[in-house]
Amino acid sequence: MSEPRLNSVQCSSPAGLHRVAYKEWGDADNPKVLVCVHGVTRVGDDFDHLARALCGEYRVVCPDIVGRGRSGRLRDPAYYTVPQYVADMVTLVARVTARAGNEDVAWFGTSMGGLIGMALASLEDSPVKKLVLNDIGPVLDGAALQRIGDYIGQDVRFPSFAAGAEFVKAVSASFGPHSDDEWRKLAADVLRQGSDGQWERHYDLNLAQPFRAITPERAALDEAALWAAWDAIRCPTLLVRGEHSDLLSRETAQQMTQRGPRPRLVEIPGVGHAPTFVHDDQIAIAREFLLG
Repeated sequence: MSEPRLNSVQCSSPAGLHRVAYKEWGDADNPKVLVCVHGVTRVGDDFDHLARALCGEYRVVCPDIVGRGRSGRLRDPAYYTVPQYVADMVTLVARVTARAGNEDVAWFGTSMGGLIGMALASLEDSPVKKLVLNDIGPVLDGAALQRIGDYIGQDVRFPSFAAGAEFVKAVSASFGPHSDDEWRKLAADVLRQGSDGQWERHYDLNLAQPFRAITPERAALDEAALWAAWDAIRCPTLLVRGEHSDLLSRETAQQMTQRGPRPRLVEIPGVGHAPTFVHDDQIAIAREFLLG
């Protein structure tokens, strides 16, 4: 069974330098690269199952976006935004493709990772040549974003891993049915034990700051910019939606199929936001598109 290599790359924000950690699976000399990017409070470990399944065909790179997991924290939390994440990913792509002499990559983005992928794929001369969007689109709800900010910023601590795992399972119920072992893995990926012995979520609580600063007017401008980015994408694209998703409506998903890259739409039954791509049937959807 393939095991990942742990690496990091130095990136820059207007406030200074920071490191972005990433897992890399598969042959280090494989010029075919798949970048997998997680949701807002998750980490690159989310893609362990998908990476193991695809690392025979792709070199699979799974970063922890800055502020999460093994990556560094930003000195100024105002830069915890998609433009900064895109800049970091440009640096990462340059690093992982340098030996191959080919900057082309495939991209799999869940939720926030999909927004980053949309923004990057929309740019002229983008390295993204295939795009999978997992339960995300250009429509943003200002009130929902503020609620996300409130949730992210809560300094919740747990006396034991078991208590933390129950919390993660409860707040992640929309991921759909998973076995006990799968839930433990999903919890272990995003919990760490602090110096006081308490268990806490493994990200910078200051991630909440940009969410709390969003006004309805700003949300409307951001949504318009995302639709413009969507319309600029030209690479083959697969759009995945959880049947019960409250973040990507069926109406928005259908609208997305009629403009921009006009993706194929696949809806996964019995799941909300967002499909985890832990199970074989979901992995098969990604495999068919990425290798087809």
